[in-house]
Amino acid sequence: MRKLFGTDGIRGTANVHPMTTDIAMQIGRAVAHMFKNRTGHRPKILIGKDTRLSCYMLENALAAGICSMGVDALLVGPMPTPAIAFLTSNMRADAGVVISASHNPFQDNGIKLFSSDGFKLPDELETEIEKLMGSDELVHAQPTGEKVGRAFRIEDARGRYIVFLKHTFPKEMSLDGMKIVLDCANGATYKVAPAVFEELGAEIITLGVSPDGTNINRDSGALHPEYAREAVGRNWADLGFAFDGDGDRLIVVDEKGNIVDGDHVMAVCARHMIENEQLNANTVVATVMSNIGLEVALEKMGGQLVRTKVGDRYVMETMRQKSYNFGGEQSGHLIFLDHITTGDGILAALQLLAVMQTSGRPLSELASVMETFPQTLQNVQVDQQRPVSEIPGLDELRERLERELKGRGRILIRPSGTEPAIRVMVEGEDQGQIDSMAAEMCSHIKAQCGGGSGTG
Repeated sequence: MRKLFGTDGIRGTANVHPMTTDIAMQIGRAVAHMFKNRTGHRPKILIGKDTRLSCYMLENALAAGICSMGVDALLVGPMPTPAIAFLTSNMRADAGVVISASHNPFQDNGIKLFSSDGFKLPDELETEIEKLMGSDELVHAQPTGEKVGRAFRIEDARGRYIVFLKHTFPKEMSLDGMKIVLDCANGATYKVAPAVFEELGAEIITLGVSPDGTNINRDSGALHPEYAREAVGRNWADLGFAFDGDGDRLIVVDEKGNIVDGDHVMAVCARHMIENEQLNANTVVATVMSNIGLEVALEKMGGQLVRTKVGDRYVMETMRQKSYNFGGEQSGHLIFLDHITTGDGILAALQLLAVMQTSGRPLSELASVMETFPQTLQNVQVDQQRPVSEIPGLDELRERLERELKGRGRILIRPSGTEPAIRVMVEGEDQGQIDSMAAEMCSHIKAQCGGGSGTG
């Protein structure tokens, strides 16, 4: 059983276990040793970070651990998570490390690992790293003298990534005449995003581009798209893009000030890809949290939606297993696998702009391809967590209520991964009906499992 790695690396409060310099150094040593044994040569491991204050100490600890095992560390400084995925492959590094807690507040931090092909490290290798950490095998493998590793600052890393992003936008197009709001959340995109959109010809209005180590995600970015919306209206902009702290999420604001989430962006891009025979198997991969409106919209286009568990890792796993090339999450992780190996907010914005230019239509019109069904989400606190399938009478109740939805809605019941609670989500065409259904299911769960309930 893994104790440190979750579904997206290691995450927690900085300077509190497991996000300490001791753990970071152990991870650096273990990753370095593992790849040194696997490759048979002196490996290179690339390290990037976001703008959190704690990134300095963790970056130095990781680099020290890597170098202590006779492996070289390549330091690229503050860069989006997808940039590290790209650069790890582009620079032929043996592995990549990102120090970031994504959309979490600044006092948190995390560590994510990428393999040489730019994909997140699989579970089995993360398990192997945990086993190596602190083991005698590492102690006996430490080199001395000239065999100790070196750390290098890579000065052109940002430029490499900017050029890559620009090349994903059609050469025959430009952004001349467009006014775009960019909210970089005082995070890792604060230098890259403005450069990309300016170099493609757009007039940009920037928000969240003054990180101070403590303001990442604070009242800005994808978590707070209302600030981008206000700037779009104030500046009569064509649209706004809000990124999260590590740049792998995108939330959009159209020219009328409507907030366009990941589901709507997937619907817009999927239609374009289906019409141009670019969507593999006419299939989009999303999680169980995506609105049923996306499913309905795709069916009307002649496509289909394949659902996974919550987490972009599971979206990517399904895409790779089934050779699908597009997927994402309602929260704004959008994966264009023909271009990059992970969710990329800037790249997704460029693909959306290309669809807009090809169609000649504003985003508000394009986004109308999908109708969002009303949704209610409630939590039931339970005395003891147990599988949903073991709650007496719940399956029968759900089946009865689903029949009442007549194929125009759905019910999702799942245990929380972070607290002793059961989450109930109901979607349908009538808000009153789904609120009543959610309340009935929550009452049933409370009666069978104990605890209290509340909206989520």
